[in-house]
Parts: sequence; structure tokens; C-alpha cells
Amino acid sequence: MNLSTMGQQAASGRTTLRLVIAGLGLVGRRHAKVINAMAGAELVAIVDPSADAKDYAAQHGIALFDNVPDMLAQITPDGVVLATPTLLHVQQGFDCVNAGVPVLIEKPLADSVEKAGPLVAAAEAAGVPILVGHHRRHNPLIRKAHDLISQGHIGDVRAVHSTCWFYKPDSYFEEAEWRKQKGAGPISVNLVHDVDLIRHLCGEVISVQAQAAPSVRGFDNEDVGAAVMKFANGAIGTITVSDSIVSPWSWELTSREYPIYPATPESCYKIGGSEGALSVPDLTVWNHKDQRNWWTPISGTSVPCEGSDPLINQMEHFAAVIQGLEQPLVSGAEGLKTLAVVEAIQTAASTGETVRLDPKA
Repeated sequence: MNLSTMGQQAASGRTTLRLVIAGLGLVGRRHAKVINAMAGAELVAIVDPSADAKDYAAQHGIALFDNVPDMLAQITPDGVVLATPTLLHVQQGFDCVNAGVPVLIEKPLADSVEKAGPLVAAAEAAGVPILVGHHRRHNPLIRKAHDLISQGHIGDVRAVHSTCWFYKPDSYFEEAEWRKQKGAGPISVNLVHDVDLIRHLCGEVISVQAQAAPSVRGFDNEDVGAAVMKFANGAIGTITVSDSIVSPWSWELTSREYPIYPATPESCYKIGGSEGALSVPDLTVWNHKDQRNWWTPISGTSVPCEGSDPLINQMEHFAAVIQGLEQPLVSGAEGLKTLAVVEAIQTAASTGETVRLDPKA
């Protein structure tokens, strides 16, 4: 927590965190539901000029504002959740940082690394926490997978493959015309989740090669893409994405994270190491019982893991960061690194060139 927010809360004697949500779309409403059910937190305002937001604010008896500056001029929140369109993230993020208010920004952090970099730098200089809403890192399945890899259960990571295939119905695109436009394909909209988890589990990416194919529905964006990534630790990764393939292999369908998606018993990530392999999210570890040898038996062990809602976990973490009890799991700098990899995939796919990244940037 920055000193100004700590002082404001101490001076008022408040023990309940006052939170604001900007953007009351599908994700914003899920955040609102979490906050309303959360002990020690209160949703005090919505920032959204829509009629739906006006109705919601009236029903719940909370303040409504058209924009973030107007809200910050009239109330002093302990934290703000930005669930607005990506193009608005940087300016609204600056509004919050300049006011000394911690902010949780939905992924992706921004529409470009060039725009996001100054925001992250300003927040770090001001000591104001930025969290990026890569909520899957807060899923116990990912925490367990990270522990298994870190503890050496599969040895040194040598390769990883991620599959992100699903079929979005035509109605998905008809509801919002922007989803048909260039830059709104599955590489930027969906693959950002998987890239973030692969970075989290396997390390920093130092180079990318990629290909993409035009939408078969005639839209201006791609509907299938693939990339080969090289990691700083020497591992190689492959990742594919499509919103026009019928398949059971995507995080949405395999993780059982969000009940609106029908679950399958499959996995979407396979991580290979020098001592074994791990599939995620089913958390099966494969090892040779005797010698590491393809002529000796290999067997898989399913690792138990209790489930919990990652959106709830993420909001509780945000509250802890606001109070100075924890450091951001997915900081602005982390979100920037993930955005840089996604941007590199898009650039490599459009140019056919290998794009190199600085893992220390």
C-alpha cells in the first residue's frame, strides 16, 4: 500500500476497504459479485456511462460516475478495478496512479507495450501497486503445477506445448462488431492467458517465430495461429490457438474454472522435463520408475488439488496488497512481459521474421 492510502485509511479509522469497479461488462459484473460477497470489502461506486450500469447502481444503492477522474474527484477509494476496454486501460491506470490509488487492471494490461511501459514505470516510481488480472495464476491448479516444477518433480524443463482450441459461435461476433476487426483475433484476445501461464510455469521467452491464418468466416483478423518460443533456460515451447476449431483442448474446457463451460477430462498443457513430464490441468506427473529409458515402464501419478474460485482468490489478494500484507503476484511489470510476448507473436506472424525479446526488460 502506498503511504497516502495507508494514511487515509488510518485517519478515517476504516477497517472495510472501499473498492470501485470501472466497466460493468461481463467481467466487471463478476468482480462486483465477488466484492459484494467478500468480508472486509465494500463496492462503493461504479464507473460506467451505460444504462445497465445506471440500473445496477440504483438497485445496489451505490454511486455512479461516467469517468474515472470524476469519481476520484468526489470519493477516495482504497482500490480500483479496471474492467474497461483495453484501449482505456493506460489513461485510466494513470488516473489511479496519479491519485495514489492501487489498481487491478484486467488483462491485457494495454493494447501495446509502448503504451503500457510508461504506466508501469510511473506506478513503480510512485510506489502505487498495479496488479494485472491474469486470474488463472490464482487457481490452485496452477499453484500446484508451479510447485511441482519448482520442486524438481520433472527435472529441468525442456519443452512445453499449449493447446488453446475452441469454437466460438457466430453470435459471439455479431454481438460486438469489434470482435471481427484486425487485432481482435484469438492471438490477442485469448492467447494472452496461456502465454502468461507458460511464462509463469516455464520461464522467460527470448525469441518467437509464428504463423497465422486468415479467418475462414471472412473477418479482418486471424482465426488460427501458432508460435515456437525459445526460453532463457534453453527450453522450447509450441503454442497454438484457434476460435474456429471444434475440440476439447482449451483451459476453459479442461480446468473446470468457470461453470458456464462444459468440462472435459482432457488437459491443454504438456510440460516435458529431464526427469519426467507434467500435464495440466489434470496434474498428472509421468516418470520412469527405474531408469530413464524408453524401454522401461513409465507411469503417471495424479496429484490431488483442492479447488477454489481464482477470481475470489485474486480479489482477496488485491485486498492484501492494498493493505501492504502481500506483494502483487502479477505486477504491472509481469503483465508487461506477457504483453511483450503476445505482441512478438503477432509481429512474427505478420512479418515471417524471428522476434527476439530481452528477458530482463
